[in-house]
Amino acid sequence: MENNVTSAARRITATEVAERAGVSISTVSKALSGRGAVRHDTRQRILEAAAELGYRAPHTEAVPAAFFNGPTGAVGVIIEDQFGRLTVPVLQGVIELFAERDTALLLVDGRGDPIREAHYVESFVRRGVDGILVVGAGVYPREPLRGVSGVPVVYALSWSTAGEDVSVSVDDAEGARMAARHLVSTGRTRLAFISGPQRDTASIIRLASTEAVLAEAGAELVHEPLFGQWSERWGRQAVGQLLRSGAEFDGIVCGSDQIGRGVLEALREADVRVPHQVAVTGFDNWDVMVEASRPPLTTVDMSLNDVGSRAAQAILDAVERPIPAGVERVACQLVPRESTALD
Repeated sequence: MENNVTSAARRITATEVAERAGVSISTVSKALSGRGAVRHDTRQRILEAAAELGYRAPHTEAVPAAFFNGPTGAVGVIIEDQFGRLTVPVLQGVIELFAERDTALLLVDGRGDPIREAHYVESFVRRGVDGILVVGAGVYPREPLRGVSGVPVVYALSWSTAGEDVSVSVDDAEGARMAARHLVSTGRTRLAFISGPQRDTASIIRLASTEAVLAEAGAELVHEPLFGQWSERWGRQAVGQLLRSGAEFDGIVCGSDQIGRGVLEALREADVRVPHQVAVTGFDNWDVMVEASRPPLTTVDMSLNDVGSRAAQAILDAVERPIPAGVERVACQLVPRESTALD
């Protein structure tokens, strides 16, 4: 009789358990094998469904003890830049959402080194984290983590080059379009563009967006794009080049707030009135830069806190179920200030 009951129980399939528990077959597999990240309440629901149906996983004599303890309630977070100006606000968004969801955060500094990151991945997996969140140092693509298996991964700020990965980043292109459209809307169409290194993804994206907006207005840059460093010093030097070139300009789009502040200083020293003669925009909304500028700098806020919270929510969702791959772009916000305001 016992053999008949056992035989009948073995005819129950994982599909039936998934239907009873209201989850996917892959989630049932993760839960019953103890090798996947599944939330505690979901595991319990699957256990109950399996017990009710008399299901026994093939080739499994016992469920690992860790299975009954549920997930760790912890997410491993790898950052590329420990003290990065962009990293910190993203992390704030992550921490706030994890606190709301009662999720612990294990933070390590990978320093952008693939070997170092792989070491931390192995450590996280060994500790049974529910997922791994990778926070980049800037708005650019990066290679995916090495050695990840069975644990969901989400990338924040810097996005993964692997199409099957999940990433959350800034809508840099639209942010740059906002700045350029703002200048055009105030009657400035003779624009110059000053940014950081030419090879940087941020410079490339922000230049393309600026040129696209000018093209819509039937205009183009009055001077070739000026590329240098992400610094105030470069902003001052670039304005010197513009003035010596003889180009007539009434607006300057800057690739960062640091550059923008240097631009404003150089224009003031050259007795060029801002915003009456020339309007200036920055990018980042870095408070110590924009508020200390004279006049205060119009800029684009990258919504970094939102990037962090959206990425944190994505990793928690990925623990529960498969989520769509690709890069989610978080909207930027234009912050007008006196550097573009007309009387």
